[in-house]
Amino acid sequence: MRRLGFFAAAALLASGFGQPAWAQFNLGNGIKQVVYIQFDNVHFRRDNPNVPSDLEQMPNLLNFLEGNGAFLTDHWTPLISHTAVDILTSLTGVYPDKFGVPIGNSLRYFNPDGTTNGMSSFAYWTDPVAAFSGQTPTDLTPQMIDQRKKMHPAPWVPFTRAGCDVGAFSTANIEFENIGLDITTVFGAGSPEEAEATSDPTRASADFLGIAVHCAQGSRLCAPGKPDLLPDEPGGYAGFKALFGNKYAQPQISPGGPIKDLDGNVIQDAKGNPGFPNSFSPTASQTLGYLATMLEAGVPVVYGYIADAHDNRGPAVSGVSTGAEQTFGPGEAGYVKQLQAYDKAFGEFFTRLAADKITAANALFVITADENDHFAGGPPSPGNCDGVTIPCTYAKIGEIDIDLSQLMATEFGEGSPFTVHSDDAPTFYINGNPGQLTSLARRFEREAAGLTAVNPITGKTDVLTQAMADQQQQTFLHMVTTDPNRTPNFIMFANPDYFLSATGNTAHCVPLASCSQEGPGFAWNHGGFQTEVTNTWLGMAGPGIQNMGLTGAFFSDHSDIRPTIMSLVGLTDDYAHDGRVLIEIMTDGTVPATLQRHRTTFTRLAEVYKAINAPLGTLGMRTLKNTTAAIQGSDAAYIGYLAQLKALTGERNAIAGHMIQMIEASEFSGIPFNDIAANVQVILGQSLLASTP
Repeated sequence: MRRLGFFAAAALLASGFGQPAWAQFNLGNGIKQVVYIQFDNVHFRRDNPNVPSDLEQMPNLLNFLEGNGAFLTDHWTPLISHTAVDILTSLTGVYPDKFGVPIGNSLRYFNPDGTTNGMSSFAYWTDPVAAFSGQTPTDLTPQMIDQRKKMHPAPWVPFTRAGCDVGAFSTANIEFENIGLDITTVFGAGSPEEAEATSDPTRASADFLGIAVHCAQGSRLCAPGKPDLLPDEPGGYAGFKALFGNKYAQPQISPGGPIKDLDGNVIQDAKGNPGFPNSFSPTASQTLGYLATMLEAGVPVVYGYIADAHDNRGPAVSGVSTGAEQTFGPGEAGYVKQLQAYDKAFGEFFTRLAADKITAANALFVITADENDHFAGGPPSPGNCDGVTIPCTYAKIGEIDIDLSQLMATEFGEGSPFTVHSDDAPTFYINGNPGQLTSLARRFEREAAGLTAVNPITGKTDVLTQAMADQQQQTFLHMVTTDPNRTPNFIMFANPDYFLSATGNTAHCVPLASCSQEGPGFAWNHGGFQTEVTNTWLGMAGPGIQNMGLTGAFFSDHSDIRPTIMSLVGLTDDYAHDGRVLIEIMTDGTVPATLQRHRTTFTRLAEVYKAINAPLGTLGMRTLKNTTAAIQGSDAAYIGYLAQLKALTGERNAIAGHMIQMIEASEFSGIPFNDIAANVQVILGQSLLASTP
């Protein structure tokens, strides 16, 4: 039986720990471990009808989820659908307006003079925005800002307060994302860690990025750790420590030597430095190898992120030289080989954990993907390729890159300065931050709505814009935070073949086709509102989860993951969720006692709640369509529509607020569920849906 390596076991015994920490307590429902894994763009749907999907080519994972639990296919992202936003919504159970990062994977914010600065959406949980004037911070607003205008409560806190250590590998914002501000924030200016980051940034990246263990009070694992400071945590958070980075985590969880992936290779960077392997693109073997080591060292709750399989991870994974194209199309040989490697890794992971007596009988497995990607490329060759027996090749592959500064100057003579978050769904920040009804903002919106481009894949002229969200629509879609400087003037949701940026270059494109550039570097776009991007999947298996296999019977989204986990493990957060507990997949005995006799009414309430409140719910998508049309109309009609949408937003917020208050009270506070009151809210929600064309 695999439990601990000899040196790890000896170290624990010497410290008075005769067995791993997870053996000393249970969470709710007999759950001893929580294994949370979030992919970047690994698809259940087929991107080519002839080519098995990513998960179909990973049967070790798909069969595990379908055979041991529930696999949900009517599962959705928030907006704007991107890696950072989607993971953070999953971690917190609230939409982006409540944790401060509505745009991913980077966003901009307005300065007092009307210009903008950019910042990554990936930052350690306690980082401030920290704009700098020289070396002096000028904006200490929390990056993870909540409704209190303070730092949002951290997702590991309920576990560590309950005595569980929490490990993380490459999961957004719960470990270091950079070796600059992250290190300064946690270790302090002038610290040895900051000195290493300055003198040897390559080594520092391997030592400090992407890995953390947040520990319970008194945990022997974190005895040499650093203070885990969360100054805004409700109820306080004193006396907790953490191990930040492989430099401090590895000696504690693998004292016998460097941590290896599931293929027996030391997890290291390209220069051979043991530690975090690369720029947040870990393979399945790397992530699962590190998580397995954490679990075997007694860390009972682990979070891991795995990169997509459609970008070239190098010859060790794909069998394709790194000098080849950087991305693959569905069914290409390198893509198929990488999926085979991912499948092998999951087979080895589940076998290794089973030898450690960690199975779906006593551990909760939660596995999902942040979002889906749209493939930008031409048709495959040969036409009947399936990837598995007949490899596919692509003569044209790659997203279409356009400089919006040039395109708007070419088609409309636009010369006013602006910046965007570069994306398939670019967010516009017009210099001076004009109000929503000013002539400048209206002009930009109309121009963006009318942009066209020559598509080098098809040779046709495309209308670029497929939807638009002004600031009122962003409010409706839960994208406006308590920091108004982060709110763009509007968002343009484009044709998903395109990736749009703005350099400030206003030279005209002659001919128009010269504005459109296709290259093989990237061919998978997300960020849009389209179903193929925002509809993803969620698998859960373990104590309390019904063995129901694949189902698309009800709507769920990323905000529902957190409250469902909290309900199953018997813990609570210090804030209200936007998501709800997915009792449809829970066994009778694990549904909260206050809901066990009210399943039908509760699920009806939850269904209507999601329809009116979820960004990708019925009302969210209906208003996005209406807003797009109104933006392109007359100013008078637009002003009238804005008044209607503002009123609708207030009415929706009031109804949804009452609904989630009822839902949370019965899920977590032991308040009896009232069928009569719930039915009243259902009727109000249905009336709202019926009154909004």
